Amino acid sequence: MRGFCWTLIGLFVMTGVAVAGDSPQFRGPNRDGKYAETGLLKEWPEGGPPVAWRATGLGQGYASPSIVGDRIYLPGTQGATGCLFVLDLDGNILRSAPYGPETQDKQAPGPRSTPTIDGDRLYLLSGLGVITCFQLPDCAILWQVDILERFQGKQITWTLAESLLIDGDRVICTPGGPDAAVAALDKQTGATVWTSTGFSEPSAYCSPDAFDMDGRRLLVTMTAKSVVGLDAATGQVLWTHPHETDYDIHAVTPVAAGRMLYYTAGYGSGGGMLRLAPDGSSVTPVWTDANLDCQHHGVALLDGYLYGTGHKNSALICLELETGRLMWSTKDVRQGVVVYADGMLYVYEGPRRGMVSLVKATPDGFTRAGAFEVTDGDGNHWAHPVIAGRRLYIRHGDVLLAYAIAAP
Repeated sequence: MRGFCWTLIGLFVMTGVAVAGDSPQFRGPNRDGKYAETGLLKEWPEGGPPVAWRATGLGQGYASPSIVGDRIYLPGTQGATGCLFVLDLDGNILRSAPYGPETQDKQAPGPRSTPTIDGDRLYLLSGLGVITCFQLPDCAILWQVDILERFQGKQITWTLAESLLIDGDRVICTPGGPDAAVAALDKQTGATVWTSTGFSEPSAYCSPDAFDMDGRRLLVTMTAKSVVGLDAATGQVLWTHPHETDYDIHAVTPVAAGRMLYYTAGYGSGGGMLRLAPDGSSVTPVWTDANLDCQHHGVALLDGYLYGTGHKNSALICLELETGRLMWSTKDVRQGVVVYADGMLYVYEGPRRGMVSLVKATPDGFTRAGAFEVTDGDGNHWAHPVIAGRRLYIRHGDVLLAYAIAAP
């Protein structure tokens, strides 16, 4: 049913430091595919965990839900119009807030960017390049900015797909324009704060991230042909590292651990590890790897080991971060999104299989502890799963499924 947005529980919590059970942005509280849920099933029954509920009528799209307090936010479509759907934790649609035209790309129509929630505001990028800032809880639009128009960026082949980063008082985006491959906007007003002067590479479907390095806030992302590091406060380009892949698809956010920075892409191009200077001002290549050529499915870094799936090398893979050494690989689980919670990997295979596997997160070898197939919904299986409140959320087409994964 439809209704009004109710007051949110926990919206005083800022992005990146959400309370347990919240997932306020792409790939979880820290944008790294890791969820702090505990008390979850370590094995699934035959056929998988029970479905708590299914919500339908969410339109087309490949975005994941964001969850804060007792509300779920998921963009979809009504015709050619993008809408922000608001659901309660029982799967009831309370409201749909239209925000304007959405991409009608033939291969992947509808929104593909996960909302980012920061306090009482929600930020969403359409595939057509328009950032919308919503006021919560009433879902009123406070401002909109067309980043392709403002920064003279060119639309990319499968339209923009990054999930926006809120870093301090700035919204970080990747318009791919002249002297503006990356840009920062004031999160209150949408005004331009800085652009990446001197760096003019097209966008590449990648969601940026930021972290602290010896007194400097370092912003990292991937553009059409590069891994890039910028000073998050000023937009100064500190370094770029070349990496090319087919169709300029660099859709996996670089992963950092201390001074190690891992990057990867599909089509056999693989990835590698860069050693950061203590202040993040430069990088030194350490190793490259062709095994884990992850296309757009994300990787999870746990205790010094990387877990992800390959694209041309369609397998679930474990690499040692320090050396790039292949620990194990299995084709029992093929290309899919990888997320982590409570000692286990959750792998959602796509684009057509729709198989979800529960795998023990260990470098010692592959152990699967259950699997099931997503049969509801239609289109490609591309949305990243979310784990919140001891439930596993999977979006497939106009359906959002909630699976009960709490241990008894």
